[in-house]
Amino acid sequence: MSRWFNIAGPCQDDIHYMLSPTTRLPDLEELIQQRSYFVVHAPRQTGKTTAMLALAQQLTATGRYAAVVVSVEVGSAFNHDLGAAEVAILGTWRDTLEDDLPKELQPPAWIYDIPGQRIKKNLRAWSRAIKRPLILFIDEIDSLQDQTLISVLRQLRDGYRSRPENFPSSVGLIGLRDVRDYKVASGGSERLNTASPFNIKVTSITLRNFNAAEVAELYQQHTEETGQIFTKSATATAFDLTQGQPWLVNALAKEVVEKMVKDRSIAITKEHILQAKEILIARQDTHLDSLAERLREPRIKAIIEPMLAGLELGDIPNDDIQFVIDLGLCKMHPQGGLTIANPIYREVLPRVLTVTPMASLPVIALTWLTPEGELNIDALLEAFIKFWRQHGEPLLRSTSYHEIAPHIVLMAFLHRVVNGGGTLEREYAIGSDRMDLCLRYKDVTLGIELKVWREKKRDPQTEGIEQLESYLGRLGLDFGWLFVFDRRKAALPMEERLSTQVVVTENQRAITVIRA
Repeated sequence: MSRWFNIAGPCQDDIHYMLSPTTRLPDLEELIQQRSYFVVHAPRQTGKTTAMLALAQQLTATGRYAAVVVSVEVGSAFNHDLGAAEVAILGTWRDTLEDDLPKELQPPAWIYDIPGQRIKKNLRAWSRAIKRPLILFIDEIDSLQDQTLISVLRQLRDGYRSRPENFPSSVGLIGLRDVRDYKVASGGSERLNTASPFNIKVTSITLRNFNAAEVAELYQQHTEETGQIFTKSATATAFDLTQGQPWLVNALAKEVVEKMVKDRSIAITKEHILQAKEILIARQDTHLDSLAERLREPRIKAIIEPMLAGLELGDIPNDDIQFVIDLGLCKMHPQGGLTIANPIYREVLPRVLTVTPMASLPVIALTWLTPEGELNIDALLEAFIKFWRQHGEPLLRSTSYHEIAPHIVLMAFLHRVVNGGGTLEREYAIGSDRMDLCLRYKDVTLGIELKVWREKKRDPQTEGIEQLESYLGRLGLDFGWLFVFDRRKAALPMEERLSTQVVVTENQRAITVIRA
């Protein structure tokens, strides 16, 4: 039977390429021996459920435990009706237990007496009825909210002291977040902000991403099965682009081997991986789409907006920084400072923010293309000036990310340009107070620096020219554009401030300064 790269749901080893699912969760067996209650949290599609299913099977197979993964997601439809949520959860658990455990380890008939006590009572009856300690991994715990979530956590805490004879010996809560970030108000506007009512947890464990060797090992499984080789540069590029995020690692490979290069005699190269990256970003599959949803949350916006603008973060609570790390959106850079988690997310986040402005853009004639389909940079600049004069101000108001509104509108315009067959790459970093853009279209490469003139700051043109020169040096270019967007209250009206001038630097680079 053939195996495939998996991008949906838990891996199954008979049909999916997969690594040992438990190597990225060290010390769990020790916690279970200590009868600990704990939390395992990691971003979506990093392999949490796959790892916990494998661990449960291993533990049960030892003959010492009855271990199983159950989900409470079905209860999330009844967040305002605890009794109905409990009935739905127990119903789903019954099916799971019949499928995953031998008969002698399954629970007796569920008791449905007092709402608010059903989870505790049934776990107590089950623990007493079987001859092994019960190990319960509760998946999707943070899909629950409000009183339903708090009740389930309290019932687990109430039974905790009766373990292992009269309650599960060990419980793991599996979700996206640590306990303190569980939502306790509709819409998620409030959080628990504390480990209570699950203050019995010993530790919180995060499932790490794949390392470079593991990415190579996963791709090697495809080579062994089909003969199709991933070159070293292809594997290294896949790791660089994804930083080992499991869904992205699988999605890149799946796109290449199932769609782009079906001929197994053709080796997979770095160029194939880069092309697959562009396809994934443009398509914005469910995984990438869920990142877009996150950008609307105020506490995430408060971090991502200054990052994209190159500004300092300001007074952000430690919990919020930990939250974006737990979600997998950001990571702490080894040299210090918060960065976007991987280059693909670095591309996706600003692109997601351009969706509304792009939808608002008028039809723009492709005046920047020559009759041969080449990019004419002078005509492109002329087209942008005309576009900005007519539509700049209203489009700046169309995005909720006001600090980087000019960046978003400019990118939306440039996406229209590259949609015909080019790419737009971005560089941004906390504290740099800039965004660099590199537009590539066939034989033309254009380096662009974007600066914003803010209140109580000096004109950023001189600094911008220096920064752009450095960027152009890295790109090997002798010309580029510097945009200076004047966002001060005292700025001249758009018509009066809109201008262009060419500045030739000491290194003979021609920089076109566009004031807008």
